[in-house]
Amino acid sequence: MIFHETTLQDAKLIDIEPRADDRGMFARTMCRDEFLAHGIDVTFVQQNMSISAKKGTLRGMHLQLEPYGEDKFIRCVKGAIHDIIIDMRPHSPTYRRHEGFELTARNFRELFVPRGFAHGFLTLSDDAEVSYLVSSPYHPGAEIGLRYDDPALALHWPAPISTISDKDRSWPLLAASEPVM
Repeated sequence: MIFHETTLQDAKLIDIEPRADDRGMFARTMCRDEFLAHGIDVTFVQQNMSISAKKGTLRGMHLQLEPYGEDKFIRCVKGAIHDIIIDMRPHSPTYRRHEGFELTARNFRELFVPRGFAHGFLTLSDDAEVSYLVSSPYHPGAEIGLRYDDPALALHWPAPISTISDKDRSWPLLAASEPVM
């Protein structure tokens, strides 16, 4: 596995190292020892998946408040997505900064998202399937969200949004100085 720094503190973009032969390909997609060697000490307790039927489906921007915060390890296993993460940790030097990544079934890229980050994605293909590991079980009362079109965040989505849930469309806008957590 090849770990790449991102512009956001503690978030990592990860490339797998495929080994190919006449049978096909093999690669590790997660390795605790390699995570530890790159400063990521996390235990995943749950695996989630989402399937989005249509290109242009937006899911997010979600995060869990402490003590139910979630580290996430995200991979697109079918199709393609544009994944955006936002550092919402008030004491972080990259607070309220965001970065986007294209994760596809073909590029095999994976994304480690630390707890305290908002996360969401836009599907770039029909039938996009995303699998992700999380470090804490989902706790409905701890979920909050950020608006995908909040001017205070200025997120750039690379394609039109055609499908979004009422919940994700109705998260409140942030005030310029309002802490979330």
